[in-house]
Amino acid sequence: MTPGDFEHRNQERWAEYERLVASLEKGARDPGAGSLPRRFRELCADLALAETRMYGARLTERLNELVIRGYERIYRQSRGGLRAVAEFLTAGFPRAVRRDWRLFWLCNAVFWLPFFAMMLSSAHELRWIQSVLGPDGMASMEKMYGGREEQLAHLREEYGSNFMMFCFYIYNNVAIDFRIFAGGILAGIGTLFFLLFNGLYLGAAAGYVNHACNPASFWSFVSGHSSYELLGMVVSAMAGMRIGLAILRPGRLPRTRALAEASKQALPLIYGAALLTTLAAVVEGFWSAQRIPYEWKYAAGIAGWLLCAVYFLMAGRRAGDAA
Repeated sequence: MTPGDFEHRNQERWAEYERLVASLEKGARDPGAGSLPRRFRELCADLALAETRMYGARLTERLNELVIRGYERIYRQSRGGLRAVAEFLTAGFPRAVRRDWRLFWLCNAVFWLPFFAMMLSSAHELRWIQSVLGPDGMASMEKMYGGREEQLAHLREEYGSNFMMFCFYIYNNVAIDFRIFAGGILAGIGTLFFLLFNGLYLGAAAGYVNHACNPASFWSFVSGHSSYELLGMVVSAMAGMRIGLAILRPGRLPRTRALAEASKQALPLIYGAALLTTLAAVVEGFWSAQRIPYEWKYAAGIAGWLLCAVYFLMAGRRAGDAA
């Protein structure tokens, strides 16, 4: 095929592609915009073919210019600010969690099994809880959860304002999630250790409060933010395990390449965990410690868990099917 034949054969398709790109460059809404990625791939193939067969600088430069213009339109749209954020929140994040559903249930088991085991042990053997919390931990639980008034007085003394409490919880929760994620670099062992430790410690705290403090002051305080905080911890662990598995089982890739690919897969999980952690700190700082009836706090906690369940199960399914 001569260069003239090649150009004549594809001229109509190139003209339609150029018209579509020009329309998008002007900011117009074109009904054929959805076909741009497919047309872009076809034009890339044409450019590669023209270069391989040495059809001349005039033709290859024209096709290269069209490819560059199409690339700019596609990837400028894909980076698009608020639209990209909305796409991530409504579809990208829940799809990323569902894609690694095995890791999701593994990390949940590593956290919740020791949590409930330690919490329920308070009814039979308190020494396990005492060994985990220690004297300072038990004294802190009694000071914080001796009753509503004691709790509010402690929070006012410790933080001074709701905003400072929010700042502390951001710092504390991010530090926990970062340790859990970063532990994945030790072939996942660090992630599992920190997740297991948090399950044991929080279960011991809940068990000790049920045994020696005022359970209502504890459960009403933690109920509102528990879903966001604990699921953020689990999602951080999923990201850490994704890194750990790339080290343990790189497959046919070199470990450095497998680690780079795993990091890309873990990135939406890290973003989502940061979102959940921030939301937990907002609720904890501005809702959990307020003088609000216990029933309302319990209702908010139940609603939080239900919303998270629906979100991770249903959000982004249509977008995922379309893709």
